[in-house]
Amino acid sequence: MVDRPPAPVAALRFSKMHGAGNDFVVLDLRAAASAPSPALCRALADRHTGVGCDQILTVEAPRSAASVASYRIWNADGSASQQCGNGARCVAAWLVRDGATDGPTFELDSPAGTHAVEALGNGRYRIAMGVPQFAPQAIPLAGFTDAQDEYGAEIDGQPLRFGAVSTGNPHAVVEVLDIAHAPVATAGPALQRQGVFPQSANVGFAEVVARDVIRLRVFERGVGETLACGSGACAAVAVLVRRGRIDRDVSVSLPGGELRIAWPDDGAQIMMSGPTAFVFEGEWLQ
Repeated sequence: MVDRPPAPVAALRFSKMHGAGNDFVVLDLRAAASAPSPALCRALADRHTGVGCDQILTVEAPRSAASVASYRIWNADGSASQQCGNGARCVAAWLVRDGATDGPTFELDSPAGTHAVEALGNGRYRIAMGVPQFAPQAIPLAGFTDAQDEYGAEIDGQPLRFGAVSTGNPHAVVEVLDIAHAPVATAGPALQRQGVFPQSANVGFAEVVARDVIRLRVFERGVGETLACGSGACAAVAVLVRRGRIDRDVSVSLPGGELRIAWPDDGAQIMMSGPTAFVFEGEWLQ
């Protein structure tokens, strides 16, 4: 019997990146349309036996004529996401480094739409994140026909008040007096399980520090609490602006860093700017 050499192992190239601590595995799928399976996403995201990340980002061919590329987002549990603000900035930085665009402004397609991007220098990018949607049907939010400043739910026998908005993903925003003692690990997943959010939701806990400063922690669907959430920062600002609690140009302090969110008026796109970082390049041996 002749020993045969082992079959070659297919290597999947990836970049490890993060934006304000929200970390990603970035895959270049522009030459191949095959998306990662849920099992592969879970394996890549595992922080003990994989690369470790909150989400997997796939860079793909553009879907609109004006865009340089498109991207999709896969959560650590293998589920798909519609938007990721920190991920959008990292994809933008990845494309700039790759030479896909040579100007400071360009457009990207996400599952939630097309986004204008501006390179600000020093690894910082500004992304147009769309117009916040408060209609219950757009979030989606079950059991309501008209938008409200606050909604109510019962969590472990206790009432909880929250705002709700879509900034590409469904978001709940709970205002708290002290972010350090917010019930993120308990109330976050409990609210996600409420039937009021048929597609679950990212649950943000926001503390107003000043008219132009808030602190925020976010329990993301399919991930858990993250060091930062760009769409969650946009959601928190949108909800708090509508209540008259803060100004329209705000610094959002998250556990992993700071984002700047500006919402010029109710009909305008909300703008998010923040940092990006390349961590390392690698090969995943399948």
